[in-house]
Amino acid sequence: MQTLDPDLLKTFLAFVDGGSLAKAASTVGRSPSAVTAQMQRLEEIVGEPLLAPQGRGRGLTPAGEDLVGHARRILAVHTEAWLALKGARADGRLAVGTTQDFADRGLPELLRAFAVSHPRVRIELRVGRSIELGQALQAGDLDLAITMRQAPGPDEVAVIVEPMLWLCSQNGLAAREDVLPLALLDPQCGFREAALAALDAAGRRYRIAAGSASLAGLRTAVNAGIALTLRTARFAHSGIVEAPRELGLPPVPTAEFAIRLGQNAGRPARDLATLLSAGLASSAA
Repeated sequence: MQTLDPDLLKTFLAFVDGGSLAKAASTVGRSPSAVTAQMQRLEEIVGEPLLAPQGRGRGLTPAGEDLVGHARRILAVHTEAWLALKGARADGRLAVGTTQDFADRGLPELLRAFAVSHPRVRIELRVGRSIELGQALQAGDLDLAITMRQAPGPDEVAVIVEPMLWLCSQNGLAAREDVLPLALLDPQCGFREAALAALDAAGRRYRIAAGSASLAGLRTAVNAGIALTLRTARFAHSGIVEAPRELGLPPVPTAEFAIRLGQNAGRPARDLATLLSAGLASSAA
């Protein structure tokens, strides 16, 4: 029996989570040809095709779909063992910054796992907007930050790719009108820019019906049915759902988030970055 190489499984899940071989290549830091070779090697080990042509790209075969759950469990155990062996003697302070997207969904469970494996490390958590967190990381006030990605940067250790979604209250909009009502964060915000660019390109009329400096305010406006917004699936809970197709909303790009390390980040920060790289990509669903 041949073993399933964790590196091959990481690349396979990068394809699953990103939706294409090109995005998988960007996530794992390899060339597209190297990623293709890795997938071919994994198929040889499994003994069945994992990917098949689907439209202009590739999708999962039944065997590929079966492998997803196994791959996540294998890598989770692999990471748990690695952290337990490395973290027992680590100590000190670890300053972590994150956007609200991950503070709500994904990060709490991973921080709990990190606290178990690194019991002597004191975690200081800051939740804020990407631009503020990036500035804090540059200033040395943070050891690690999860921010929305605008362009590749030298401090990135991993990239999380998630689809953007049009979202609204599960009860729908309070009032239907020809001009689309939007709830958006104040500038500067990548989701705001993506929403307005998509609507402008489609020639769709809109108005900003609710603005907020925080996701809490945005959630209140969307839940009230005042407007719809553009976020990822992490925002789609507690009464917020994907907007119905009947609204005819334009297609939008994917969102990219970077896990970034400060210049003087120590071993605990690097251990946490490894845990987040493996765990956050699968935590949105």
